[in-house]
Amino acid sequence: MSTAAPNHPAPERIVIATRESRLALWQAEHVQGLLRQLYPGCKVELRGMTTRGDQILDRPLAKVGGKGLFVKELETALLDGSADIAVHSLKDVPMVLGEEFRLVAIGPRETPFDAFISNKYASLDELPPGAVVGTSSLRREAQLHARHPYLAVSPLRGNLDTRLRKLDSGEYDAIILAAAGLIRLGLKDRIRSVLPAEDSLPAAGQGALGIEAAAHRADVAAWLAPLNDAATAACVRAERAVSRALAGSCEVPLAAFAEMRDSTIHLRGLVALPDGSRVAAAELSGSASDPEALGLQLVEQLRAAGADAILAELPASPPANHA
Repeated sequence: MSTAAPNHPAPERIVIATRESRLALWQAEHVQGLLRQLYPGCKVELRGMTTRGDQILDRPLAKVGGKGLFVKELETALLDGSADIAVHSLKDVPMVLGEEFRLVAIGPRETPFDAFISNKYASLDELPPGAVVGTSSLRREAQLHARHPYLAVSPLRGNLDTRLRKLDSGEYDAIILAAAGLIRLGLKDRIRSVLPAEDSLPAAGQGALGIEAAAHRADVAAWLAPLNDAATAACVRAERAVSRALAGSCEVPLAAFAEMRDSTIHLRGLVALPDGSRVAAAELSGSASDPEALGLQLVEQLRAAGADAILAELPASPPANHA
């Protein structure tokens, strides 16, 4: 039975723009299935696309323009009408969207934590000095250096399967990936241990799916509204407010993670230098009624703990590749 708003009749056709990696396709197909359940008479199609983030695999994202590299082509499809929505891993969505776009739904969250994967060791604590750990994230790198300064951290790019293949070929002793992607692709058995927030605070939005549409498409927003998970959305809004206020992107080692406890949000954040030599961390709890305000309160605590001084030491970001 359709649940579309009365002013917007049930859709006849919805086109989903998606990257073509296995995980991106899983995410798009997951939303496709939900929409088919909502609107049995609707034709829900996928439009696979390759983004610059998928093409540039020889350099860390921080050096070539950041997370916007994974969404720009999809957003072009939203604007020209060749797609109605784009499905993203929310941690890959830039913290500031162009005014012509909006997130119309945030789905329930999968495990938000990072995962330790190794063929030889069961946990980070088992790694010997000099062991090579692969990660694509300055956030993870900074926390690894801060907590395990005897380890060697090496860049790791490529889609999930490529990263696992590099581990299996012996390029790394261990790698750190988002647990959510492994679980969604049926690869949970590759996870040797899940890193608690105390050891590796997640990125803003990690584990959540974001559905983006053109801002002027009120019909699309109405169609997608039933897929929004209010608790996840509130947590993610608080996290993204922290990251946005501190210029958060993959060029900045910044983490923000919120959990809903009854009607209260518990929010944690940190900013660090990539080598882990300086870390500013803070946490607080507050009402879920205004997640962005709670995020800004945490930002003030982080600034009081030295976040601005850390940010001032970071190298300038490359030119933005996201409108």
